[in-house]
Amino acid sequence: MHHHPENDPKYKGLTVNEGVSSPPVVNPYLQERKKRRNFTPAEYAEQIIKGNITLLSQAVTLVESQKSEHQAIAQEVIEKCLPYSGHSMRIGITGVPGAGKSTSIDAFGMYLIKERNKKLAVLAIDPSSERSKGSILGDKTRMEEISREPNVFIRPSPSAGSLGGVARKTRETIILCEAAGFDTVFVETVGVGQSETAVHSMVDFFLLIQLAGTGDELQGIKRGIMEMADGIIVNKADGNNIEKANLAATQYRNALHLFPLPPSGWSPKVMTYSGYYKNGIPEIWNMVYEYMDFVKGNGYFDFRRNSQAKYWMYESINEQLRNHFYQSPKIEKALKTKEQQVLNSEVSSFVAAKQMLDLYFRYNFN
Repeated sequence: MHHHPENDPKYKGLTVNEGVSSPPVVNPYLQERKKRRNFTPAEYAEQIIKGNITLLSQAVTLVESQKSEHQAIAQEVIEKCLPYSGHSMRIGITGVPGAGKSTSIDAFGMYLIKERNKKLAVLAIDPSSERSKGSILGDKTRMEEISREPNVFIRPSPSAGSLGGVARKTRETIILCEAAGFDTVFVETVGVGQSETAVHSMVDFFLLIQLAGTGDELQGIKRGIMEMADGIIVNKADGNNIEKANLAATQYRNALHLFPLPPSGWSPKVMTYSGYYKNGIPEIWNMVYEYMDFVKGNGYFDFRRNSQAKYWMYESINEQLRNHFYQSPKIEKALKTKEQQVLNSEVSSFVAAKQMLDLYFRYNFN
């Protein structure tokens, strides 16, 4: 305790009581909570393979992290999990905004868990989440039923950076989910832009959700997406919309006849269903499983997975080379000057690019 000078006898009539000793932290239990300890890659892998969802989530966070030390751990965990992955059915799901993707994923998920005893991971690739900070979090509220299920793992899109980066991280997350025992993986994307190609390059079956009753059905759909689809399903075939849904399905079937047969040898089927009323869902999954048997039978399943693995090897090389170039301090400085010279027409774009690359190679490889 402090000595209080006020208590000196010369200050008559003035006493100051001793202070109280500091009370404990408001919540005595707070101190007992241990700081989350860091796991080694081997511990992560071991726990993931045992199906520990908490550590799976933490490992996915490391995969998504920009920090190089996190990336190093993540890559080691992925490597250890790789032999335990690959045994799932990977389904890409896309559709224009408003097509009822979330409701459908909820209904599909419940069907697969309850009727087919599956374990489901739902991942998303949403390049727009960089701006809107993630749509699947909003969607999660519309996936009311599956988000309460213990056999479901839902992960929003990693919002870090370019589509290539986001897609690579999602593909790595698939490996971890499979090692943790998830035998069905949904990769969801918004039916706009380049993200379909990325999803197509990591799934076994690409499901396109369409809507009826929006006027000329085929206007709103890009040919590229149509060609990627292994199955097209028309949602909201309920109430007085059934006729429109059937008409739309016929239009899609006719359109598909104009395309050459896909490399799988499977001609994509068009079906109608209602995600909201859960009508027609078993039929869709019978179709998906029929496709799986078909492509496993003719060897296309392995061919597609192998070509995807090769594609991602080159994608990773390209991405890392590009990052290495742009993150090089010498390049960063020189680029600004060079850009100005191009804008002032002092040097052509092509010559400028060559000069920048020459500088880069001199700087890094001499």
